[in-house]
Amino acid sequence: MKSPAEIAQKYVQVGKAKAEAKASQTFLLAIMAGAFIALGGLGSQIASCLADNASSARVISSVVFPIGLFMVLVGGAELFTGNCLITIPVLKKETAPLKMLKNWVIVYFGNMVGGFIIAAIAAFGHIYSFGDGQLASSVVATAVTKSGISFADGILRGILCNVLVCMAVWCSFAADELAGKVLALWLPVMLFIICGFEHCVANMYFIPAGFLASYVHGIPADGLSLFGFFVTNLIPVTIGNIIGGGICVGAVYYGAYLKK
Repeated sequence: MKSPAEIAQKYVQVGKAKAEAKASQTFLLAIMAGAFIALGGLGSQIASCLADNASSARVISSVVFPIGLFMVLVGGAELFTGNCLITIPVLKKETAPLKMLKNWVIVYFGNMVGGFIIAAIAAFGHIYSFGDGQLASSVVATAVTKSGISFADGILRGILCNVLVCMAVWCSFAADELAGKVLALWLPVMLFIICGFEHCVANMYFIPAGFLASYVHGIPADGLSLFGFFVTNLIPVTIGNIIGGGICVGAVYYGAYLKK
């Protein structure tokens, strides 16, 4: 197992490579990552929609959802929330801040495309018909709830979420074998799902899925709007995710292990 100091050194090179990769390659891999996270979200919704109570539903979801991050890390894709750690090579002056921002923008919109694709396939393929339509109702309710959180809640939940997601990425770097990587990434992601934190890339699937499930299945979605999607949810959650991953994890570990 690698020590935290060794992980920090390794991520300097990994993050630098991400920041300096070709835009076309980055965008394609970002679409894949958005789709993988969305598939994890879809699977977690199917697994939990018939649970007896909210606590059981969250626990069930937490077991399934990390499959998405597993595919991202092992399959080699570009995830915005994980790439918030590129602050490490930037602070180490191994890559430029503008290259980091370019990576973030490309990956962010690529992730969004991937999430939309899975939401559309699930809706128009009538996957949400599961459980005599109970899944569709649950998908719409989730989107409405996420679109109605306050701006402050979005930032704070986003911070805690990406602390855990980036710790999942960080801990996976400690292992050299696949089994160790899987265990290391699974546990922090399970915790963020159980706690109900907010992940901008996951929400790029969850909220569009609510729009589409409402349209296809004729389910009322009072309170669900594009304003709620982008302004109420995505903007504050994204800000929180950047703070949580880029500062609370990336900058702190840089200061602890790399700053001279």
